[in-house]
Amino acid sequence: MAVKTAIKVSNLTHTVSANTGDLTILRGISLNINEGESVAIVGASGSGKSTLLGLLAGLDVNTSGEIYLYDHAFSTMDEEQRALLRGQYVGFIFQSFHLLPSLQAVENVMLPAELKGDKDARQKAEALLDKVGLSHRLTHYPNQLSGGEQQRVAIARAFASSPKILFADEPTGNLDEGNGRIIIEQLFELNKAQGTTLVMVTHDNHLAEKCDRQLVMSAGQLVEKN
Repeated sequence: MAVKTAIKVSNLTHTVSANTGDLTILRGISLNINEGESVAIVGASGSGKSTLLGLLAGLDVNTSGEIYLYDHAFSTMDEEQRALLRGQYVGFIFQSFHLLPSLQAVENVMLPAELKGDKDARQKAEALLDKVGLSHRLTHYPNQLSGGEQQRVAIARAFASSPKILFADEPTGNLDEGNGRIIIEQLFELNKAQGTTLVMVTHDNHLAEKCDRQLVMSAGQLVEKN
């Protein structure tokens, strides 16, 4: 069976306005990421990694070039259409967790599935929290959880809507080494179980090496595709 292309990028450029004039953050990036593949985007700070991730997820609009998510071209869509596409295909894990403080752990995880109208949202949320070792923390609020526990809730939430593509921006960046290792193992275990395409930005060499391949960025360009 032929492998599907989950993400296709063609000659991507991104320029922003600054006090000193236009600043080009990304230039001439082209890449393909296959369905089910795990890819780490690595490089020095300021190389454009997080900007690229945000563009791939449709969170921002590129200046030129084209991004396709499962053959859907972002350039033909307005913000509402991109949001609908994200809801259909995309999950996101942020470095700073982004949990809603007024919701319990299980309620945070339920939210994406509830927004999709899933009647089994709570059951699925509880099962995911059990998989990340937090079945005893279902009714705890974010401020009652450690950083590692909050990130595990965020991972469970990202998988709750069964996304075809999961984007992660420095998922271990705010964690100590021990919690970072736990998060890495759980992230790849869920990735494998659901067959999700995983694209992440990371400074963590151990995390990057676990991916199928690495995309190395420097000064807004892809300089190596392993």
